[in-house]
This record gives sequence, C-alpha cells and structure tokens, in this order.
Amino acid sequence: MFKTPQKQNIILIIQARMGSTRLPKKMMLDLAGAPLLGRILERVKKVKLIDKIVVALPINEQDDILEQLTQDYKVECFRGSENDLVDRYYQAAKKFKADLILRLPADNAIPEPDEYERIIMYHLKSKNDFSSNICNFMGNGYPDGIGVEIFTFNSLEYIWENVKEPFNREHIATNYYDYINDKPAKPTSFKVGTITCPTEISRPDLVLDINTIEEYLFIRQLYDYLYPRDPLFHITDVIDWYDNVYKNNKEK
Repeated sequence: MFKTPQKQNIILIIQARMGSTRLPKKMMLDLAGAPLLGRILERVKKVKLIDKIVVALPINEQDDILEQLTQDYKVECFRGSENDLVDRYYQAAKKFKADLILRLPADNAIPEPDEYERIIMYHLKSKNDFSSNICNFMGNGYPDGIGVEIFTFNSLEYIWENVKEPFNREHIATNYYDYINDKPAKPTSFKVGTITCPTEISRPDLVLDINTIEEYLFIRQLYDYLYPRDPLFHITDVIDWYDNVYKNNKEK
C-alpha cells in the first residue's frame, strides 16, 4: 500500500570526496569565506520536506576533514565505498531507514530549496521509482545544478542486489535514466518522471556545478557578488547576475 507523504522518511544523501579526479580537494574550495560543501549544506538545510541530511563519504583518511565539516554543520555522516556508489547509498539509506532517497553530488554548488520541495511533492504524488529536476532532461527546461534526484529505497535495493556492471555501480542515475542520450536506461522497468521548470527560471543554458577549475572560478564570482547581498540568494538572483553583471563584465 502506498504510504501517505507524512509517513515517508525522506533522506537527502550528499555524495562527497576529496579525491575528485578532475578537480581534487574541490569540496574545501572557498566560496565567500566557507568551503563548497559547507555552502551546499547551508542551502539544503532550508528544505522543509527533508527528514535528515547525510553526507556519504569514502573510507579514506583524506576525507576525514569532510567528516569534521559535517559535525560543524550538524548533519549526519556515513562512510562507505569510494567507487561503488550504489553500495554507499544503499548502506547509508538502510542505516537511516530511508523510504525515499534524494541524491545530490556535492559539486552542485547552488541547491534551490524551492525546487527541491517541488520535485519531492511531485514524486510523492506520482508512482515513480525515480524523479529528477537536477538538470534539463525530458524537456523540463531546468538549469544544470539547482535540483535533485529522488528515488525509492525499494528500487535502490533492487539495483544493489542485481546490478554488477562497474559503471552502473559507480553512477546510480544511469540505472534509471540515460542523461547523455536523454532517454530511459535500458534495460529498465523503472518508472521515471520530471516536472516542468517554472518559466521565470527556465534556463537550461546555465551550468551551475563545479567539475573544473574554470567552473569553480565562475561559481566563486557568483558567490562573491550574491552572498554578501543575501546568503540565501535565489536562482532568480543568479539569473539576473549572469545576464546583467557577469556577461557585461566578460564583454569589457
């Protein structure tokens, strides 16, 4: 029987590590006076529909600094496999008794609480196994990096038990959806869905995550400008800054 929204235990699991291959130690890079992971935690703690926030880290000594950060920000920490993300998520979700799991890679520097709540409410009303507004897919029009993925514990458990291929153990979403080709993963029996991005923030041209030094320098400029004006700046502020400040400065 489908549980009512009030009885769903909704856990946000943020995957993070210091050993990123493209931009090592990026979790501790400075954004307006605090590390990237800290800024992410500040924002997601404003999402009212989340029951618990867990930062899922590898069991590596270099990641101990991130565990300390979770204590500073008063969120839960889980340590697990570095490359088997399916197992890291499954074990964390099992430990904290999740019914629904939100997955956030900790390079998405500007989580938007309003859009988290929109995708959560949509997923609760649907019969989806997997819903997402983490980027522009299925024609939803979202910027890349302000939303989140959400999936059921039961579907994650099925993947954990049955998927053996290393790539799909490292990349959880590929078991539900092929983002690159914008189509459901094959083979799959999972029901997948999304929501339409609100018109005023529908900017699929914007990439707001950090995978390279260039992307970090871009996001650092954004934080340096917006954070002192409003620590919880909205995606509409980001769009205004990008169109009227960043582009103008770039053209000079």
